Amino acid sequence: MRPDDPLLKILVCPLDKGPLILDGQGSALYNPRLRRRYPVIDGIPQLLPASGEPVTDTELAALSTPPPAH
Repeated sequence: MRPDDPLLKILVCPLDKGPLILDGQGSALYNPRLRRRYPVIDGIPQLLPASGEPVTDTELAALSTPPPAH
């Protein structure tokens, strides 16, 4: 997925129904409220509750850091 993908405006977490954030690489959607990440495989978000995985403190720091400017 790309940051400008219109789907990002309507996709929500399957658990709390809140908005999701695309990670810097476009390979996962992140829920900061529950600290869960949902993978994006071949451009398709995997938004089943069972597909979410907890985010560690180290991964959380990386998600909170903005990507470097080009």
